[in-house]
Amino acid sequence: MSTYETMSFRLETERLILRPWAESDAAEFCALLSERGKETPTVEHTRAAIAKLLTATESTGIALLPIQRRDEGDFIGYCGLIIGRSTVEEPEIAYELFQRAHGCGYATEAARAVVDAAIATGRKRLWSTVGAWNTPSLRVLEKLGFERDRVSTEDSGEVVWLTRSLP
Repeated sequence: MSTYETMSFRLETERLILRPWAESDAAEFCALLSERGKETPTVEHTRAAIAKLLTATESTGIALLPIQRRDEGDFIGYCGLIIGRSTVEEPEIAYELFQRAHGCGYATEAARAVVDAAIATGRKRLWSTVGAWNTPSLRVLEKLGFERDRVSTEDSGEVVWLTRSLP
């Protein structure tokens, strides 16, 4: 049984809404994942991935949430807490946005809301792991007060591990 409060599954910022997944997100989530330039998952596979995310949320009390722009109402990516390479006590912050949404400050804005939500759960530290090549994501994390902990080498290349203590 976790000693942490459950993370808020609806976060709002000046320009964004982070909310729970819906089955209707599958096609756009699939399109986002296809921008990675690797194998494109099917919508059915993506629906199954959403179901897994929802199940994980129920058991961990943390969530990866879709991001919508408040005024436009469009899905632009996701941001939230995951176990990933870490633990439920010290989860990872993760985010990914459509390329069309890059460079607008959305990742920083969404991630700041997620950090605040993590603080509200009573957690004391967050992690993030980012490909060493991903300079924009590393900049977002640095703006949020994350510091480099170490670098590891994986099949996909070098991975930078960052951490942030929470108040």
